[in-house]
Amino acid sequence: MPQPLDAAAVRRWCRNALDAVGRAREDIDAINVYPVPDGDTGTNLYLTVESAAQAVAAADTAAPTLAEAARAMAHGALIGARGNSGTILAQLLRGMAEVLAAGPEPAGPDTLRHALRRAAGSAYEAVAHPVEGTMLTVAAAAADAAERAGGGADEVMAEACSGARRALAATPGQLPVLADAGVVDAGGSGLVAVLDALDAALSGRAPDASIRDRLSLGRTGAPRAAGAHPDAHCAPVAAPAELEFEVIYLLDAPDAAVPALRERLDALGDSLVVVGGDGLWHIHVHTAEPGPAVEAGIEVGRPHRVRITALAAEAPRRPDRAPRAVVSVLPGDGLAGLCAEAGATTLTVRPEEPPGGGELAAAILATRAREVVLLPNDDALWHAAAAAAEQARADGVRVAVVPTRSPVQGLAALAVHAPERRFDEDVVAMTAAAGATRFGELAVAERQSWTTAGICQAGDVLGLVEGDVAVIGGDLAEVAGDVLERMLSAGGELVTLVLGATAPDGLAARLEAQVRGSHYGVDTVVYEGRQSAPLLIGVE
Repeated sequence: MPQPLDAAAVRRWCRNALDAVGRAREDIDAINVYPVPDGDTGTNLYLTVESAAQAVAAADTAAPTLAEAARAMAHGALIGARGNSGTILAQLLRGMAEVLAAGPEPAGPDTLRHALRRAAGSAYEAVAHPVEGTMLTVAAAAADAAERAGGGADEVMAEACSGARRALAATPGQLPVLADAGVVDAGGSGLVAVLDALDAALSGRAPDASIRDRLSLGRTGAPRAAGAHPDAHCAPVAAPAELEFEVIYLLDAPDAAVPALRERLDALGDSLVVVGGDGLWHIHVHTAEPGPAVEAGIEVGRPHRVRITALAAEAPRRPDRAPRAVVSVLPGDGLAGLCAEAGATTLTVRPEEPPGGGELAAAILATRAREVVLLPNDDALWHAAAAAAEQARADGVRVAVVPTRSPVQGLAALAVHAPERRFDEDVVAMTAAAGATRFGELAVAERQSWTTAGICQAGDVLGLVEGDVAVIGGDLAEVAGDVLERMLSAGGELVTLVLGATAPDGLAARLEAQVRGSHYGVDTVVYEGRQSAPLLIGVE
């Protein structure tokens, strides 16, 4: 059923886009060939969308209007933009936000058409030397298709997405380097995913899971190698070999000072993109002179969040790093203490404030280890963890993400961790231990909802097995016993019970007695996790 283009739609759009770009991230990275084949376009787009989504989620606490949600999205993308493609995406979102914020709520089809046109126009203006066959072309095609479409906002957006996909499929015919590599434009692929996410938010349908097909990645053949495709939206003005650094920074400066800054930066390098306005700007340039590029910003304002990254094919070696570390993301300080005692670096989080890719990458780099195993311990953190690993690898760290879906799987993985083993062997052993651990959880329903076990009401106790609701009841201890029995029906040797902050007295003793009475030879261990979920269960 079609949905209005209001603040709620912007929130859905951001959530959909984060999931879509997260699922497509590796495919997009794999087709990154020009101007620098560093294989990070998908990761940069993911981190940019993640920053936008986090800003909208923060604004959501105050029940924002469409204008407020759109501005929050654009501001979040601006301050969190990564790479050339991420910077252009930030400007596209800013252009849309300018129109949506000035129009009615909900926005109608005419406002959406205007927003898409403004997005494309402002992106072309932000790029020093626009090149066709990139995400700029895809954005313009989406706006063209929208202007030809009739009907409501949902129909306009559907046509815009169709136009974007057609333009994406045609990019190899516009850039020879794409045709030579047998790929479509990476930045344009990411933009298609973002536009499709808005289409899903307005149409009421679930986001399409077949992202690879929708991005038309296979149109001209499979990519030749990982790290192949263009983050190129600017024509080169110097030989690629001369452009050794990517310089990115936020700049507080008056709008009137920016034209002169553009000219100076354009003379220093390639891939120049300057986006923003109203005193806050995001600067991106590839240059062999990073010092003068930053100094140019200092002369007109205050640069901050400065990032200078070598564009060399190989990451620099860091001989002062420790050999290996494990980073474990955990929902309670009790669990964190337990894992810290076992030698892990822990990141304690709250379910309502999940860490982003940048925070996870910072935790990886803070270990100062040459090799890091990351345990996300939550399905919802998978994309952020994968993006964080890519960031850390660019800094010379060898990172493996073990796909732990629950803290009890993380405990099982950590139990077999052996730093004296070869890295690959250690990761395989930890992954096998996590995979051999079935996991369950108890939660309390916040509202009436459909579940895999039927309809639950607010206040009902939910028993989840492997992430799906298996039991609905009114008594926490009874539901816990039922879940435990279901998990042990397939056998097991060890039961792990992690008590949450709200677990009732005597719960652990009751469950231990249940195991002893009905399952001979099965051991039980109990930990005080102090997480928000009343109980976590693991069966190995």
